[in-house]
Amino acid sequence: MPYKRVELAVQSFARLGRRLLVAGDGPGRKRLEAMAGPSVRFLGSVPHADLAALYARASFFVLPCEEDFGIAPVEAQAAGRPVLALARGGALETVVPEKSGVFFDEPTVDSLIAGIEEIDRLQRDFDPAWIREHAERFAAPRFEREMRETLARLA
Repeated sequence: MPYKRVELAVQSFARLGRRLLVAGDGPGRKRLEAMAGPSVRFLGSVPHADLAALYARASFFVLPCEEDFGIAPVEAQAAGRPVLALARGGALETVVPEKSGVFFDEPTVDSLIAGIEEIDRLQRDFDPAWIREHAERFAAPRFEREMRETLARLA
């Protein structure tokens, strides 16, 4: 979907000649494939059950758009992988700079490339166990428990 700004990731990784796997399908796929270089591979629709393994094999997850919450970056962190995200929206709540990921400032190819360079520089500093533990803050059982506790206090 256009609001996901996948073209930013495709153009950035193609310019760098870096490997990028794009999971998902949509009406803009043909256009994105046309702008992609040989380092960018489109996987199409990936079953939800297979996403954890895909995240776990990644160097990092890229979120090139603003999302209200954004479950995919949290899922990537649950697999112990850092996130490179646009510094807007829900990512500001779920990504801890230099601990569970890196932010890039503007929705431009140059800004995203700067983010790629920064996450590469920090790659050895990321602790997958810490990232997984951090992601647990957003797990459904914790949310449900805290919601019940809040409602009980208000009753």
